[in-house]
Amino acid sequence: MDSKTIIDFFDSASQYWDEDMVRNEAAIAKILDNADINGGVSILDVACGTGVLIPDYLSRKVKEITAIDISPKMAEIAKNKFCSYENVEIICGDVENYNFGRKFDRIMIYNAFPHFPDPERLIKNLSGMLSDGGILTVAHGMSKAHIDNIHKHGANSVSIELLTSDRLADIFSKYLTVTTNVSNDSMYQVAGIKHK
Repeated sequence: MDSKTIIDFFDSASQYWDEDMVRNEAAIAKILDNADINGGVSILDVACGTGVLIPDYLSRKVKEITAIDISPKMAEIAKNKFCSYENVEIICGDVENYNFGRKFDRIMIYNAFPHFPDPERLIKNLSGMLSDGGILTVAHGMSKAHIDNIHKHGANSVSIELLTSDRLADIFSKYLTVTTNVSNDSMYQVAGIKHK
């Protein structure tokens, strides 16, 4: 799974992404509550796609939203949708090789984690981008089984099997204090906080 394959896949999917999007509003609200997304925080949205969660962040009155995606076409759609907001910045780039020059209060990876080939490296890198007291979240608005099934039948070349939440929590615990570990029929989430 190389970056060019991932970019090509998501560039191609971008034109249908929003119309094919299925949102579980209750799960999204729970995920954002567990991640303590609230007014006054800065957030980094990793693999933001077309900006699926940006309206949710805005409605919660976050201070700053930085969203990054490796797909130029996904990032372009997100830019077009949210360019009028002064507190929203959309970046096209690889989060693991991008120097933001600052740290974030919250980092969210929503519906994207299996598209990173080295989960532990990603968690380690992102943990280093958190402010003290910051929270890193990996989440999906559906079950692990559903995610794995979708990827097996349509995105096998650009994804790996989603780790069990317990396995991911073990990785988190090397860098953060785990605050959330949920895997059920409607959602999947692991979150951890960075202590001083």
